[in-house]
Amino acid sequence: MNRTTLSLFAATAGLAVITGIAALNPPSDGGRTVTKSVGRLPVQRSTLLCPAPTSSDVGQTTYTAFTPPGKGTAGSPAELLPAAGPARTDAGKSDGKDSKDSKDAKAKEPKGSKETKESKESKEAAKDDPGKPVLSLKEAGKPVSTTTERSDAPALLGTADGALAPGWTAQQTTVVAAGSGRGLHGTACTPPDTSFWFPGVSTAKGRQDYVHLTNPDASAAVVDLELFGPEGRTGAASGEGVTVPPHATVPVLLSTLTDTPTDQLTLHVAARSGRVGAAVQVADDKLGGDWLPPSADAAPAAVLPGVPADATSVRLVAFAPGNDDADLSVRLAGPSGSISPAGHEALHVKAGMTTAVELGDVTRGEAGSLVLTGARGSAPIVAALRVTRGKDDKQETAFIPATPPVEVRGTVADNRPGAATLALTAPGRDAQVKVTSSAGSEGGTAVSKTYTVKAGTTLAVEPPRPTGGKGVYAVTVEKVSGGPVHASRMLALPKDGVPMFTVQPVRDDRSTVAVPETGQDLSVLTG
Repeated sequence: MNRTTLSLFAATAGLAVITGIAALNPPSDGGRTVTKSVGRLPVQRSTLLCPAPTSSDVGQTTYTAFTPPGKGTAGSPAELLPAAGPARTDAGKSDGKDSKDSKDAKAKEPKGSKETKESKESKEAAKDDPGKPVLSLKEAGKPVSTTTERSDAPALLGTADGALAPGWTAQQTTVVAAGSGRGLHGTACTPPDTSFWFPGVSTAKGRQDYVHLTNPDASAAVVDLELFGPEGRTGAASGEGVTVPPHATVPVLLSTLTDTPTDQLTLHVAARSGRVGAAVQVADDKLGGDWLPPSADAAPAAVLPGVPADATSVRLVAFAPGNDDADLSVRLAGPSGSISPAGHEALHVKAGMTTAVELGDVTRGEAGSLVLTGARGSAPIVAALRVTRGKDDKQETAFIPATPPVEVRGTVADNRPGAATLALTAPGRDAQVKVTSSAGSEGGTAVSKTYTVKAGTTLAVEPPRPTGGKGVYAVTVEKVSGGPVHASRMLALPKDGVPMFTVQPVRDDRSTVAVPETGQDLSVLTG
């Protein structure tokens, strides 16, 4: 996806820094300005959007924000502010009623606590002020964190400027203790864009999938929601022309866009005008729930990193958005090398249609990553995995999308001692990366460690723990040498026998931007 993080003002200022005033004012003596080379400057502004976390009465959400240390001194803080928009009142419930587990959880509350909690939430909701930050980061290198139990917590939007902009990262992590969608719901807050692909959504009975659309700008955005199933395009016209008001969020239940329940679908979010943040939250009556991150841009090959060693079921969903079919080889990159899953060595994806494959317990006790490689001339695809851990009524799911490589640096926030696992995959050549765990949100000192990832393998490690660290911490992955590296982070917080977990891709943070360096060609004067 494209990330628009450099303002026009910052780009102009950057050009002035590199090229001097001559770059901004054409020579008056007839000289010709030409591009000589390309330099890079830190971005001067980053924008992030976080969806409304949950409507569950038994949910608790932690927000964490972090910027890696860099040059310069922070000026104004990087703030996440409440967005306007309607509350989603029926997410996480299969029929508009509480499940038995949810009722049981509420029954355990002290007498009168429900009324007190609702009264407190009502007062807090009334205090939601677009100008009052929910989370404010004032210093690079040290994460900040806050927690809420509100079932009506708003979507958030915000910007970071100056020294806090390069690599600014935020994460929201919600524990839903009971009911449909029970589990650990984690998502990185994302920059706005104009196009998102979500393979693996569903409108089947027992599933409630919501897409959250958040508009960071001062003018309305207009968005089309397109669903593609095993037979091609599906859904009603109600998904076209969805208006997202300025600085607001709109949640859409995907099952309202089609009359035919379908288990395997691909959702395309396309902005006709403006730009939005898009996130899909999945709630399943039997398999728990999580956020489904968008897939990497369509490409003839894809890497889906970080399938847990104890995965009991893995489902691959792929979609070819162009006019041509895609033929893919399927390999699992494990700790010692790559293999082809028996019976699933190849995959054919028809143009405009969603294809799903059940891979079972493909990892067989060893963490791995799925690598899809297109045949020569194969069409581009988008893809995602649904990963299940646990058995019987103690199952939980998470999603792993096709993830682009970390070109320079990527960061994931909200790591906790003993709960985080970092998966590093080198599909082509050996690679070396430096992993840095920041100071904790409540103290400590950052720690770094360098890892070598062998070609065709996945290295799963617990990130180094900060020295004397207290609270949550951020993990930064930096490319040192070698071939492409793809990364993800699993956060596991088991509860009451349920292996609650969530997986976030570690994407390049695009902390610098290419700026053309120009100079004056004097040949027209001398020649």
